Amino acid sequence: MTTTLATALIGLFAFTGNTGAIATEEVNSRSVAPAPVNLFVKATAYNAVPEQTDADPFTTASGLPTNPEIVAARSRDLADILPFGTIIAVEAPETGSTACGMDAVSDQIGYRVILDVMHARKKAQVDFLLDQNNTVVHDGKDRNPAQVLGICDGVTIRVVGQVDLTHVPTTQAELTALVEGKLLARN
Repeated sequence: MTTTLATALIGLFAFTGNTGAIATEEVNSRSVAPAPVNLFVKATAYNAVPEQTDADPFTTASGLPTNPEIVAARSRDLADILPFGTIIAVEAPETGSTACGMDAVSDQIGYRVILDVMHARKKAQVDFLLDQNNTVVHDGKDRNPAQVLGICDGVTIRVVGQVDLTHVPTTQAELTALVEGKLLARN
């Protein structure tokens, strides 16, 4: 990395409010890695339908379109820790819960970007947008993955990055490449 580029990046991060993010590897202007954070939350899932969202189920609270490959919503009490654009990894609870179908839908969750907000009554909770047409076989029947997930207590949410809302990946493959391809700026 040239000195001029490094100086420009330091200035960019200092003046845009991004803290402590000077890259030691390839820098992608799309994202910045925040300090590591692990949260233990209740995890649920929803579908982009008026009954589970609002009158406009195809627009998230961030103003971006719904996308069941990457969107997650957070409870309002987590707004400071999980602002819009936060990229999270999800780890199932260590002890199984009878109401938790994380194992059955984990391949549909992957990494997620916080782009939506839950109802004010919800606390310490993350909700994954899932495609109701991408069914999973559960108890011998094709079922809506949001219903199969159910309510999972003690799920670990690990913050792995931050993405600018003007450059949010649109597929799980792009989001995974961004996170695992070391395209995030590192502390």
